Amino acid sequence: MHLKHLVATLVLAVATLTGALCVEADVVTDANARAADVASRHPGTPPAVRIMAFVQVSVFEAVNAITARYPSTRVKIAAPPGASVDAAVAAATRTVLLKLMPTQQAAIEADYQAALKPMPDSAAKTGGIAVGEQAAAACLTREDGMGHPDTYRPHTAAGVYVPTLLPAVPNWGKRTPWVMASGDQFRPGPPPGLTSATWARDYNEIKTIGGKNSTQRSPEQTAIAKFWEATAPAVYWPVARSVASMPGRDVTENARLLATAAMAMDDALVAVFDAKYTYHLWRPVTAIRNGDVDGNDATARDPSWTPLIDTPMHPEYPCAHCIVSASAGTVLQAFFGTGTVPEFSLSTPTAPGVVHKWTRIEDYMQEPSNARIWAGIHYRFSTVIGADMGRRIGEQAVKEHLRPL
Repeated sequence: MHLKHLVATLVLAVATLTGALCVEADVVTDANARAADVASRHPGTPPAVRIMAFVQVSVFEAVNAITARYPSTRVKIAAPPGASVDAAVAAATRTVLLKLMPTQQAAIEADYQAALKPMPDSAAKTGGIAVGEQAAAACLTREDGMGHPDTYRPHTAAGVYVPTLLPAVPNWGKRTPWVMASGDQFRPGPPPGLTSATWARDYNEIKTIGGKNSTQRSPEQTAIAKFWEATAPAVYWPVARSVASMPGRDVTENARLLATAAMAMDDALVAVFDAKYTYHLWRPVTAIRNGDVDGNDATARDPSWTPLIDTPMHPEYPCAHCIVSASAGTVLQAFFGTGTVPEFSLSTPTAPGVVHKWTRIEDYMQEPSNARIWAGIHYRFSTVIGADMGRRIGEQAVKEHLRPL
């Protein structure tokens, strides 16, 4: 998963559901779209995902304080009678973004004023603003900044040069999660040993199909790999909003759904970086250029091998894109089920002109796993483990926050 977004210049086409699901979005999904655009301007994916979690949890708590639809265990707010839900959503979103994205103050304030403009001045509007601000302030007490100081120690021998660009977010796994007990709750076992058959199989697969000059990767596989070079939050929220736009849903249900998905995705990144910096597994570009030192006769070295897309600056195992898509998809499946759904689609600027369509959430969840192999940056075993972790975290989020009344 790339931590440099390109998303400041990147605009995703909003994912849409066809047929019965093409309906006008509500205030919660509208606010989510604007917040995701602001959060995506953060240069790092994990912080951007974290920001959206605080936005969506704050929005849910604000809306639910007014509608009293679900019991709340996080925030206790006494909403004044008749408080405006629309004003509460706008205020909660603004308060979180100003705190966590202060460099975007002008854009945040413009969105906020645009959201409030249609509302006449009234006690309902004032009350809704107060509720939104209170909900956000209460949720933000959980914010732990970057967690712990960056004390990453590069692996080297005395006097030997190593690249001086430090890896990304080495202490992210120590952050306070939402639904997990700790960052290591779903930590997987170690990756396959370098002398194992699994290692040789997956090494040779990605060496063959993931290289920049591969002759075995099809044009379709290349397009899919480049499509998923784009990273969260921009590539996940359009699909979540599509689910929230199905007929018959109300604003509190949508706030609850998006909050649950946001917490699952944020915890997924906490869990995956805990594992990445526990095992420190080398990336394919490093392994393949050093295939003669892994002790496995079945892994021949290629001294000039490079991946199709640039390798992210953090350890390989497990796959981060895979865990995030699986965690989000698992939450969505709690509403849609695991069968066929009305068609939904997504496009990204990293594969111009390409539109991907699905009728099963499972297929949407699986696609990033194959994409990361074809891109040359993740072994197959890492994608399988990452997706499994994501499912378990999504299930945990559903269990805690989508319980029937």
